[in-house]
Amino acid sequence: MTDEFKPRTKLVHGGTRRSQYNEVSEAIFMTQGFVYDTAEQAEARFQETGPDEFIYARYGNPTVAMFEDRIAQLEGAEAAFATASGMAAVNNALMSMLKAGDHVVAARALFGSCLYILEKVLVRYGVELTLVDGTDLEQWKAALRPDTALVFFETTSNPTLEVIDIAAVAELAHAVGALVVVDNVFATPIYSRAIELGADVVVYSATKHIDGQGRALGGVVLGSEAFIKGDFFAYSKHTGAALSPFNAWLMLKGLETMDLRVRAQTDSAEKIAAALHGHDKLARMIYPGHASHAQYDLVQRQTGKGGTVIALDLAGGQEAAFRFLNAVKVGVISNNLGDAKSILTHPATTTHSSLTEEQRQALGITRGLVRISVGLEDPEDLVADWSAALAQA
Repeated sequence: MTDEFKPRTKLVHGGTRRSQYNEVSEAIFMTQGFVYDTAEQAEARFQETGPDEFIYARYGNPTVAMFEDRIAQLEGAEAAFATASGMAAVNNALMSMLKAGDHVVAARALFGSCLYILEKVLVRYGVELTLVDGTDLEQWKAALRPDTALVFFETTSNPTLEVIDIAAVAELAHAVGALVVVDNVFATPIYSRAIELGADVVVYSATKHIDGQGRALGGVVLGSEAFIKGDFFAYSKHTGAALSPFNAWLMLKGLETMDLRVRAQTDSAEKIAAALHGHDKLARMIYPGHASHAQYDLVQRQTGKGGTVIALDLAGGQEAAFRFLNAVKVGVISNNLGDAKSILTHPATTTHSSLTEEQRQALGITRGLVRISVGLEDPEDLVADWSAALAQA
């Protein structure tokens, strides 16, 4: 589908392949292999596959290819490769690009599993790592070197919602020849301009807003065709992190409604942030789309919207946070985000519990912090229920 069509249209029709039966909904090709008409055709396929030819499900699959093509069209990327989970996407992107002796600069505010790959896996294999405050351009400038191979950061950090200036960091990184790899989950593909702003590689956990309904794991890596079809594809096909066809089909169904869902969730998040800002039980309310956010002006330039996640830092610490969580009626306590249901998470004791207390404090992950992924419930119900729960905190 060409660029003449708007994103919502691409989300419904992009990348569609139909079998001989001309089905309306995309077919699920549940097969691990493919049959060749002749031995000569098999030989030729292993030498070079055409744009709609397949060898083995670990390498590619028609249903998965539809998802890859559709998300690439939306993101404005030349190509994409879908993986079994978001962390598989992060791992494959980094591992396929780096070798012993390379230098990486990364924002310190990262999801715990991303930090594990950087600090425990890559460093073990001889990659040198420098962590910086991602919001401080002077720290990026000081850390970047001629041998820096890549920079890595979450465009909006999890869970404290710091926003990094993609264009500014990309300009600094490219000046020393480094590639820019971004985890763009919180920005969502709906509001993303990451490639336009200078990102070379964009990574998503498709488990989040892309599926958006709590059904399946998945991830996707997007970039130039040379990158996706080059070392990245070789690494991915040999290490086996491919997305299953059934999960790809779920992701395709998720893409059809993602624009509507994400915009509705964002509208609700804006209303909730406005209603809860300044609440006497809160030490702070964090929402990138609220004027009180430290990078509010950057958010307006970079995505135009604050996204679907807010964070509440309860003044009474963990005890107050737990009372609040246990009093909530509309929403669930879990550890995912980007779902149709509102999801409340206490990062210090769950998603970021593997960090030391010192690390959490450095990142602003206090004992009172609650991350809230706003769902599709009526925002008036959410404001009323969460205000009542705060009163009990």
